[in-house]
Amino acid sequence: MQPLTIGKVARRAGVEVKTIRFYERQALIIPPPRSATGYRLYPESTIQRLRFIRRAKKLGFSLKEIKELLVLQEDPQATCGDIMARAEHKLADINRRIDDLKKMRDALKILTDACSRDTTSAECPIMQAFVDE
Repeated sequence: MQPLTIGKVARRAGVEVKTIRFYERQALIIPPPRSATGYRLYPESTIQRLRFIRRAKKLGFSLKEIKELLVLQEDPQATCGDIMARAEHKLADINRRIDDLKKMRDALKILTDACSRDTTSAECPIMQAFVDE
């Protein structure tokens, strides 16, 4: 396989060039060798790694968590159980965030139901709730 320029890698992986550079600085991808003219020349495997990162981000994993997953991916001693533990932890975190969002929604619903559009801002129950707490 012939090495690829950063632009080609970005297009094929579905990310921006600046994202690739950022991931290099964050040690999520290995900085590639450069050509005699200074161009970064990436191996084909970089595309798969970038797609992995992109998909993991869509599932809510932070870059730190993704880095841990990538380390596990390369560790011949790592098991699916190791990876599953991290996925279960992320799932629990997402469920906690959903619960928090539901509580916020319910609290805002109570406040908006108590609000009268004709009441002055000084008497507004929404504003009072922000001040009283």
